[in-house]
Order: sequence, then structure tokens, then C-alpha cells
Amino acid sequence: MNFDHYTERVNQRLDKYLFNQGSLTEAMRYSVLSGGKRFRPVLTYTVANTFGTDLDLADSSACAVELIHAYSLIHDDLPAMDDDDMRHNKPACHKKFGEAQAILAGDGLQALAFEVLTSDTSLSAQVRISLLQVLTQAAFEMAEGQSIDISVVEKSIDIETLKNMHQKKTGALLSCSVNLGALISSQCRAEDRQILNQFSKDIGLAYQIQDDVLDVLTPESKLGKKQNSDTDKNKPTYPSLLGLEGSKKEFENLYERAFSALNALSVDALQLQKLTQQLQSRLF
Repeated sequence: MNFDHYTERVNQRLDKYLFNQGSLTEAMRYSVLSGGKRFRPVLTYTVANTFGTDLDLADSSACAVELIHAYSLIHDDLPAMDDDDMRHNKPACHKKFGEAQAILAGDGLQALAFEVLTSDTSLSAQVRISLLQVLTQAAFEMAEGQSIDISVVEKSIDIETLKNMHQKKTGALLSCSVNLGALISSQCRAEDRQILNQFSKDIGLAYQIQDDVLDVLTPESKLGKKQNSDTDKNKPTYPSLLGLEGSKKEFENLYERAFSALNALSVDALQLQKLTQQLQSRLF
């Protein structure tokens, strides 16, 4: 099953939103449109489609969550944060435009994400409020996770602290992507939302543990950034605590639990299952 049509759809809509953002246009467009896997908006579209929801209703949510993700990457790459020079096999935003413009481009993308959601008149006011609540909470948790990440460099931490950091830094936005798709879907029952919430938590943590493993195993040409970057910075990771095999087992178990959760949905979850399989088998 191919999900490229979702990627193309969100890219087209992001291009329109970023057409004219004043003096920040070039840096914002560079950071959002120069690459990326688009897993988050694809998750939103897939959940919406699973419940038979018109994808026009999902566009603003798909774009908003990707704009938040893009802003976070700009700030993550800054010298004061993760200090990475490359993103998607291209110079990071601050290397291309300077640190000040990169910070402002990230700020602009964050603001634009909320504008995209609030201005979507195809959704009721109550739905928009619910979407904003989910997105703002996820954005804060993501920032909190990054704060924890910075604070534990060169420190010994236990697996629960690492798990909490990953659930916030990476898992929060992935969970948000799923929940946004559920909130715009009128056919999604309360029981379905509970199932999807657990599913999203499982794949969110699995995704980051998998990233830790791929950071060790995948060459830079595929990663799009420096290999072993976390190890070089003395950051605690799942492989550093559990080893590669233990980490693989951990994320595989989480994906299997996510598959089991999907079986309990009130609708056919084949497309979500296929997407989860793609996430599980990714190599970068």
C-alpha cells in the first residue's frame, strides 16, 4: 500500500501556506519544503480516511502538525541545542541563513501552525478548539522533552527517565498526529479514540527507540544527517542502556502491541496497519 498521495497532498498545501510569509518566506520554505518523511501528516490523513472522513477536513491538521515538527527541527539543529549542521542531506537552516534568521523562521512556523488551524472554517469552532488543545499540549511536551534531552547529556540516567524523554520529545507529536485525525472524524467513537490514543503512544515511543538504533546502523547518506550523532555528543540512548539487540526487541514489542490495539477498532484498520508496518520496517 502506497502513501505517497498523502505526502504529495500535504506538500501541495504546505507550499500554498508558505507562499508569502514576508521576510521569513525563504527560510521557512527552505526548512519545510526541502525534504522530510511527512510521517506525521500521513498519520493524520490515514486515521481520517480509516473513518471515512473527507480529507479536505484533515488538511489543516496535517499541515499544522508538520509545521510544528519543522519548527522543532530548526531549533533542535541550533548550536545551543543539538548543534547539527545537516538536515535532509542539506545545510541546516542556521547554516544557510544564520542563527538569528533560523530562530525567527522556527518561531514563524510555530505561529503559522496555529493560524492554519484557527482559520479552517470547514471545521466547527468546537472542533477547532479541540484540535488546538491537542496541538498546543503536544508542542509543549515536545519542548519539555528537548529540555530533558539537553539536561542529561553526559549523565547516567535510568530507562524510565529515557522513556519519559522520548515520549515527550518525539512521541508527543506522533500521538498528536493520530489524535488530530480522530478528532475531525465524526464516525470515530469515544472507544475508538481511547484505542487510538494507546496505539499512538506505542508507535510514538517505538519510533524514537528505532531512531536511536538507526542512528547507529544507518549511513549518513540515508539518514540525511550525521551518523552516531547522539553517541558523539554523549547522549543517553536506548542502545547505550539496553544494547542494540535489546533496543530492537523493545521497539518491535511496542509495534506488535500497536498492531493488536488496531484490531479492536470499530472500523477496518487495514490502512493503519499497513502504515504501521512501513514505520516498523523503515531504514532511516
